[in-house]
Amino acid sequence: MKYLKIILLIFLPYFVSAQQLKLENGQELKLHPRLLLLAGQEKDILENVATDKVYRLIHETILRECDKFLSEPPVKEIKIGMRLLDKSRTCLSRVFYLSYGYRMTGNKSYLKRAEQEMLAVANFNKWNPTHFLDVAEMTTAMAIGYDWLYNDLSESSRKIISEAILNKGIKPSLDSTYNGWLGKKNNWNQVCNSGITFGALATYEDHPKLSQEIVDRAVKSIKLPMGQYAPDGGYPEGYMYWEYGTSFNVLFLSAIKTVYGEDFGLSTEPGFINTASFLEHLTGTTGKPFNYSDCISTAQFNPSVFWFANQNKDNSLLFIEKSNTLNNDSLRNRLLPASMVWGIGLKLDDVPVPLKNFWVSEGENQVATMRTSWTDKNAIYLGFKTGSPSASHGHMDVGSFVMDANGERWAMDFGMQQYESLEAQQVNIWNMSQESDRWKVFRYNNFAHNTVTVNGNLQLVAGKAFIEHSSSNPNFLSATSNITSLYADNLKKLVRGVAIVDEKYVVIRDEVENKSKEVNYRWTMATPASVKILNDTTAELSQNGKKLLLKTQLNYPSKIRLYSAAPTNNYDAKNPGTVLLAVEAKLPADCKTALSVFLIPKDEKKLDLKVKALKDWPSDNN
Repeated sequence: MKYLKIILLIFLPYFVSAQQLKLENGQELKLHPRLLLLAGQEKDILENVATDKVYRLIHETILRECDKFLSEPPVKEIKIGMRLLDKSRTCLSRVFYLSYGYRMTGNKSYLKRAEQEMLAVANFNKWNPTHFLDVAEMTTAMAIGYDWLYNDLSESSRKIISEAILNKGIKPSLDSTYNGWLGKKNNWNQVCNSGITFGALATYEDHPKLSQEIVDRAVKSIKLPMGQYAPDGGYPEGYMYWEYGTSFNVLFLSAIKTVYGEDFGLSTEPGFINTASFLEHLTGTTGKPFNYSDCISTAQFNPSVFWFANQNKDNSLLFIEKSNTLNNDSLRNRLLPASMVWGIGLKLDDVPVPLKNFWVSEGENQVATMRTSWTDKNAIYLGFKTGSPSASHGHMDVGSFVMDANGERWAMDFGMQQYESLEAQQVNIWNMSQESDRWKVFRYNNFAHNTVTVNGNLQLVAGKAFIEHSSSNPNFLSATSNITSLYADNLKKLVRGVAIVDEKYVVIRDEVENKSKEVNYRWTMATPASVKILNDTTAELSQNGKKLLLKTQLNYPSKIRLYSAAPTNNYDAKNPGTVLLAVEAKLPADCKTALSVFLIPKDEKKLDLKVKALKDWPSDNN
């Protein structure tokens, strides 16, 4: 009897975990691993690796990174400004990659290195709950490593990691001092709910009641940002934050689906299932994104698109991701292993070309994109942005556009400046009021965007614009927006239309009604090209041996001028190799006029550059 008691004491934890807990929906709690990739599914991934060069490239990239991690010391608790996020992301990348590497190869060096990383992080004083994204990503890392490596971690390591997840991840999320993200509609909600849910699911058997409460809370809360995708999949925070918010949203849906067998209807929230198409259309013919708002100017690899392709049974959604994979020697994404999980059942040897050359989003920050081809690298691409500067991560870029042609980006957006560089100089970039420091930053205001400036004034933060008319006619791809509310202090009316005409050139047309005072009107386009002004109405742009002609039409005197894109404040980022091309005119009081700017990528000598009034442009709305 004495020995029986000893045996029971030793093995009781295993007996308890083997007695499957019942989840709220009646399902039995799966044994580890239970997050994203169940036991035995490794073979499905390895089958893809063996038969498909895209998966093989991703797989080999992950293993190559795993080998590098082996010689690197674990992360240390060092903040950059207000954030520990850099360390959280490093930990997530390492633990996710190493856990994947171990499950795919059985290499125990990967197991030991992941365990070392998690124990180091568990020993941090805290995971910086005052900037809760840091906690969320760290909890995601620890949860994946704990769950995927559970059966091969030492009992002491499991205990330390589980307690760290509880005390430094889950419990801080219950504190109202730190959990304001529960009521937010932006990426914070998606990332934080996902991360804490991962922690709760990974350690469910240790505190089933609390874990279930966390899941229930998240299912209710995450509907708020998911509502932002309605009605058609547009995401108001733009290309870069689409990757951030949507990726963690998909992680959340995927995790609860593997545990509960369902996602409680969340994937059917209006617009969400269509949002991968929105992302795809934000990529120009150069491969560069339409990087409006806070966004970097380079393309990103997006693992979550594999999930959307699987859910929609539509491989064409992977057209851009496949291209990014094959043309990029260093796939950089801390969630990269998830693409292998979500790619199970998807064959990439035949990824069809997307069917539509035109996209309009109808959400909070409405965008129109159009192109003449998906496969011709010399094709024309045009992106057009409306919305409001007051939107999350917004810039004063309403009415702005980007343009690609002949394999070059001619009209560009500078994109974001790294937050820490501004915060370190005490610039308050998170105040969105009209007089905020945010709008003094060069890259954030309308002076540096491809839009309009009147009398040297900022756009009005309270203003908001929408895509009012659009046309998917291949001979006149176009969109128009009334952007008057952004300039109501100076103008009676301002409507902008953009179009690709006859698949040959672009026109940007502004129709203006002035108030009772003369105004200085400035049309701006940022460009990386060299610019030669030929006369007051014509300029020649050159880059990489290619040329683009810019011509203007206005029934008042105007001039083309060039302005430096060099920083205007000591805290501004540098903008080497770029220039601001401006068309300037004095518009008299009470005038009604139109400025048309033509961007012609080829030497088209016989073009008829007349353009109709915006009211006569074709429209799919009619």
